Amino acid sequence: MLDLLKTFTGCPVGALHQLVLPHVTLILYPSADSVVILDASTLNLVRVLTFGEIYPGTQHLNQTVSCVAVDSAMKVIVASMDMRIAAWSLSGKNTWRIHSSISLQDGDPVTALDCRSGLLSVGSQNGLSVYTLILENDLLTWSKKWEARVASPSLAKFAPTLAFIATTSHHDNILRLYSTTSGRLVQGIPHPGPLTDLMWRFSQASRSDDPALYTITSDSTLRIFLPVIDAPHRLQLHASLDLFSSLPFLIAAKLGSHPRKSTIVWLDKEVVRRTIKAVLASATDDASPQIKRLREIDEEGWDLFVRALEDGSMLVSAVANIDRRPPTLIRQFALSHTSLNVLSQLPSHLYLFPHPDVTSLTMVTSTPLTTFEVSPLAFFDGQSAGLHFNAKGLDRLPHEESKIRRLVRTPAGRGVAVVRADGGEVWRVIEGGSQLARGRRWSNADQVVVLDGGKLLATYSSETSVLTLHSKPISTLTVPSITDLFSAPSKTVHERIVGLTSDSSIVYIYIDSHPNPTLRLHSQNNLPLAQPPKLIIPVDPMSWSRDSSLEEHDTLLSISDDGELSFWIAEEGTSSGWRCTGKVKTGRKNFALASCSSAKKSVLVVRLPDGEELTIWDSKESEFASGLEHRRIFSTSEHINDLDWTSTPDNQSILAVGFTHHVELLCQQRKTYFNDDPTWAICWKVDIRNYISYPIRDSIWLANGSFLIAAGHQLFLFGQTALQKDQEPLFQYIARHNGPLEDYHPQMLLQCLLWGKVELVKQIIVALSLVVKAIYEDPTQDFHWNAFPVEQPDETVFSRHMVETLIEQLETRPLPHLTPNEHAHLLVLIQTTLEIEEQRRALDANGLRYVISMRSFYILNCRVTSDSSSRDMIWAFHSESQELLLSTSTAACNGRMLWSDARALGVFIWLSSAEAHMEVIARNEYMAGDNRDPTACSFFYFALGKVKLVHGLWKQAAWHKEQAIMLKFLANDFTQPKWKTAALKNAYVLLSKQRFEYAAAFFLLGGSLKDAVHVCLRHLSDFQLAIALARVVEGGSDGPVLRDILHNTVIPTAFREGNRWLGSWAFWMLNRRDFAVRILVTPLRDIADALDIQVAEIGEPHYDDPSLALLFSQLRSKTLQTAKGTSEISGRSEFNFVLQIARVFCRMGCHALALDLVRSWSFERPSISVPVPTEPPPTSYTTLRRSLALHPKLRRRSSIMIDMDIASPTPTRKVSPDRSLVKVPTQETIKEESDLLARKAGLGSLLKSAKQDVQVPEFSLDSFSFV
Repeated sequence: MLDLLKTFTGCPVGALHQLVLPHVTLILYPSADSVVILDASTLNLVRVLTFGEIYPGTQHLNQTVSCVAVDSAMKVIVASMDMRIAAWSLSGKNTWRIHSSISLQDGDPVTALDCRSGLLSVGSQNGLSVYTLILENDLLTWSKKWEARVASPSLAKFAPTLAFIATTSHHDNILRLYSTTSGRLVQGIPHPGPLTDLMWRFSQASRSDDPALYTITSDSTLRIFLPVIDAPHRLQLHASLDLFSSLPFLIAAKLGSHPRKSTIVWLDKEVVRRTIKAVLASATDDASPQIKRLREIDEEGWDLFVRALEDGSMLVSAVANIDRRPPTLIRQFALSHTSLNVLSQLPSHLYLFPHPDVTSLTMVTSTPLTTFEVSPLAFFDGQSAGLHFNAKGLDRLPHEESKIRRLVRTPAGRGVAVVRADGGEVWRVIEGGSQLARGRRWSNADQVVVLDGGKLLATYSSETSVLTLHSKPISTLTVPSITDLFSAPSKTVHERIVGLTSDSSIVYIYIDSHPNPTLRLHSQNNLPLAQPPKLIIPVDPMSWSRDSSLEEHDTLLSISDDGELSFWIAEEGTSSGWRCTGKVKTGRKNFALASCSSAKKSVLVVRLPDGEELTIWDSKESEFASGLEHRRIFSTSEHINDLDWTSTPDNQSILAVGFTHHVELLCQQRKTYFNDDPTWAICWKVDIRNYISYPIRDSIWLANGSFLIAAGHQLFLFGQTALQKDQEPLFQYIARHNGPLEDYHPQMLLQCLLWGKVELVKQIIVALSLVVKAIYEDPTQDFHWNAFPVEQPDETVFSRHMVETLIEQLETRPLPHLTPNEHAHLLVLIQTTLEIEEQRRALDANGLRYVISMRSFYILNCRVTSDSSSRDMIWAFHSESQELLLSTSTAACNGRMLWSDARALGVFIWLSSAEAHMEVIARNEYMAGDNRDPTACSFFYFALGKVKLVHGLWKQAAWHKEQAIMLKFLANDFTQPKWKTAALKNAYVLLSKQRFEYAAAFFLLGGSLKDAVHVCLRHLSDFQLAIALARVVEGGSDGPVLRDILHNTVIPTAFREGNRWLGSWAFWMLNRRDFAVRILVTPLRDIADALDIQVAEIGEPHYDDPSLALLFSQLRSKTLQTAKGTSEISGRSEFNFVLQIARVFCRMGCHALALDLVRSWSFERPSISVPVPTEPPPTSYTTLRRSLALHPKLRRRSSIMIDMDIASPTPTRKVSPDRSLVKVPTQETIKEESDLLARKAGLGSLLKSAKQDVQVPEFSLDSFSFV
């Protein structure tokens, strides 16, 4: 999703080094305190080796790497910095490991290095020394072989035979040869000028151990030294190639006698020969002049040299007969000369390396660093087409190796300022965010702000308190002492500058554009707060700065000492100049970092004793949402250093959390019924440890989703270009995981089915079948979904055949962008819709909702690993089709429901008749095992009072070791106190043996229901089993033990978990149906304050289920008690509740359902008017699509249940039918709102009407319904 696009690692100063591997050639050069490794053919970064990896104490020293050497055979890189030497080795393809290290004596810095085959030559101020590599105590170490006091070497190169070391010095022009074995000076060769480079030549064709030596002096003259025949340890000059001897006569005559600059390089003979042979092997036209020339080069064995000239042309020269012994008849001649301006400028160094394509070569020039692909056919023929440009680095600038301190961007991220220890520079984002262009520089500034996409720059100096705008002409402004500076979007030509002072005042600065950009102090104000804030930060404008209209958006976020977030916008005409747009109470203190996004998502990092807490907050705080969306604790080893926001084009927020060596990108996840994933999750991780060991100094989002990381003195630009086929761009990934869903998505279908929109789902499935059929018949087509409405053929109808065909086609070719889990749910929902259609007349609406959930979650997983949600149980509880639901649930369990299945489905929560089904459970538990164990069913049969039946089962359990004891014990009469006491004693013995379920059975045998329930709750942690037990033994739903379970276990559990579904059911069972409605909407704390039930803990409210609104719309008009509870809910609370549910719909990707909910929700209260029913007209599909909420005329009518004493006075919020549940406080604990009076009056009228005529069978509540 985010790939490394560009790296800015600095420009090389001196020569490059190479490491030739089988499939790639690497170039290396020192940069500050590191060694940069690039791919020679693309200049892509491979690795940065830092001295801090081996010498951690050097990280804060202002020192640079002076020398680099490469041992190609051992794949070892050696570098020196001052008197320290570090070595790394390549392991595998791209794993660099620490190899070894050496430290010279103080005051003896390294001046030259070379490494070959386990030998290391080190030149220093004190002389030349040679080390050998040894293994000591399983560690690689360097042992000094000898040391010679010589002039400080500037170059030191081992001969290929390792017999000699050639050195040069800045103090003279003498080339010195030393014996590798003894360190003795063998020969000194004076040169007419300073030596700039030397290279050993070794050729397998010569069949000699005496290699040749090439030297290059400052005038770009290359000299060829060959061994003396009689004294092979001595070298003599055989040829020299200067500028004029290399050029053809006509070209040399034009240049005249004036000295000209040029760069010459010897082309490695073995590299060139392999490439030429590959070209000749692949050639088809053997008669072409180019092929003949290459064949001649190959057959003659010439040594080739390339000279780059000032006019941009390149000259290829050849020297023949170097390998002849004796080397007589050595001759040199020009082979080819390219046209002018092949090179843009004269490089100081030029190299020719192998290319991944064996028929090509790679040419690298420096400086600036540039790489070309060389075609041998055209290049050696003098054609300019022989060079193909691949990549180019940036020119070197002063202080580019200075450490980066931080990054500052423009509001829209189109420009960024890189603040270094010594000044800094501005970069502009170009090429859609895939490249950066360097702009102006500055030095000595305490605060920096970049404007207008990087075209303008303003710097602030604390010494002079002057803000300088670097425009033409420069504009300055004296301002108060500023501690922070940033830019803000503006409707004018130029962006505005906001400064924060030490006393928390805000300086607002405009930039006037006429006639020239000029700074103007607009205002200086303090935020209108009672106490000075602890922190003021800018609200990230990355999203709304793209909007040209620039509607009202927050500019600042202030955080108080107690963690209260306040959002501010600049406002003209007020005394303070700032207006607060919202507040969120986080309760967090001692926070270390904070940041706020365009969508008003705020993140706080709080230091804890055991680590750090990261929390993400939404600004839309209400009684239904605390604002907390995500919380995560990081260990002490994961220190958070940086936070930064960006947003997608559809305003989805992405948070970058920066650590020492990596950055985690967090995005909001779509809420779903299918998975219990966290609200925010890591969508991508950017780790720079594969490239560099520097810690991350700063990271920042730029335009178009680009992400810039600064580490050390280097920059890493990541972008959305998907380099791998299995990846997708970041913004596309975010939209797919948190954006609006397509109509066919299983989440959308599920919600539509829950809200009773079966016809709409059928239309979607029919449309989906047409699309899938088309791509099934023509596999070359891509899946494309057209937004509704869709014109459909008249003959296409929803039928079993159509559904079965669609499922078969989807199983063959799943839809794109659906996870396996979502795809499986889609198939189940399509099948479920067919079953619903075929059973619609047998099931009521709530029964359909239960079946939908059961099909989706129970059948799909085949076996329940966790209990179904309370939501699904409550739908069945309020259904009038429970017998059919029970048979459907039993069929889902393969016709044999065990207790684990019953608990998972909540059967004894919703089933009205519990005794008959418990006997079924008991029989199934007994039949479940192969041994027919009576202990498995004793609990249930004892609850049913069928002791003799269990006694008969024990008679058949001859295999059981307890048979004799149980037969004797169960033969007694347990109606007598004596045997009840014996049963209770056995129960306590079983408790001590931790046979809890069997102990509960013996408590039942002893007639102690309360103790049996206690075992279920405390030891088995199964309140459903306790409820089932109480309902069966007490023979109803109003027994004292059951009420005690509801009071002391179920309701506290519901409050602790924030489970409003479970709480509503418990209040309904307690005949407190007013609270059963109120708990769906009213904050839990207000409910707890009005109850006489001990609630020790209240959890997160969990208003994250849109079905809460559906249940509320049903219950509020079902009985007089629920109507009473509805009247005690303020209009504002209901309004905020509906908005919260709409937000949840949007979080689920069901934006159309959210829109319809707020459009069609009715806030009317109960009325006794009974309108004349009329037949609704046929509803077109388009109309059905527009009105997704349940229409009153489309819903079933239900009679209102009079479930309270209508002769009693009109109830208030503290008076209820059951005085045992409610406190009688002296004052109102829940805040009264103005609209409550009218609602209570309406409820009083409703009660009076019901009191006058209690025989009315039907009670119309049309005003309660959706409109």
